[in-house]
Amino acid sequence: MSPVRRVLPELLDDLPAEDPRARRSRRDLQRVHYAMGTLSILRRALARLRLVKRPERIIEIGAGDGTLMLRLLGALRREWPGGELTLLDRQEIVSPQTLEAFERLGWRATLSCADVLAWAQASSPQRYDLCIATLFLHHFDGERLDVLLRGIAAQTQAFVACEPRRDWAGWLGSHLIGFMGANQVTREDAATSVAAGFSDRELTQAWPAGEGDWAVEEYPARPFGHCFVAARVEGREGSAARGR
Repeated sequence: MSPVRRVLPELLDDLPAEDPRARRSRRDLQRVHYAMGTLSILRRALARLRLVKRPERIIEIGAGDGTLMLRLLGALRREWPGGELTLLDRQEIVSPQTLEAFERLGWRATLSCADVLAWAQASSPQRYDLCIATLFLHHFDGERLDVLLRGIAAQTQAFVACEPRRDWAGWLGSHLIGFMGANQVTREDAATSVAAGFSDRELTQAWPAGEGDWAVEEYPARPFGHCFVAARVEGREGSAARGR
């Protein structure tokens, strides 16, 4: 049985964007994504959505420096040749070079510096074909997670989340991260992230029941990840029973 989720503040969240420790930790996170195989995990998760049409309006919540999304859209440039992209984060840390690279891929990227819970509760006319969250949902628990998931379900047609998996493998990986040369912030945050991660069908159980008819899947994404995907049934190929 997985230990009980324990959500605690992470060091990186409270550091100014230009703090040298924060800058180093963001570089560490890029290497962590390579080690976790996050790009491949996301591509497989997107394939499981079986969307009827390609997404043309995408939002990434907790987007960070935007480099993971850039890699993803670069890998999918033939299938998804362009559209509108919103990168939402509390800090504006996406570089001009990254924005230019999105433009070269055909994606018009807009930075949104906002609190994600305010976004989730806003009465906004904006609607997205796809929302992506990577190593982000684990920052929220209880009512805050419920608010965030309700906002996602209300404003998007499909959702993919890749999170830390709260099990022995995730625990081991979080304690080996120092061998990658990660700094203290990254090392401490890795263990905190796994303790706040997900297992079993926890996200499925938290997904809102009153926001339409959804097909959902939740599964381990080895070696250290945990995935949740959801798509409105009318926008998904083939017949699909609601996963709730």
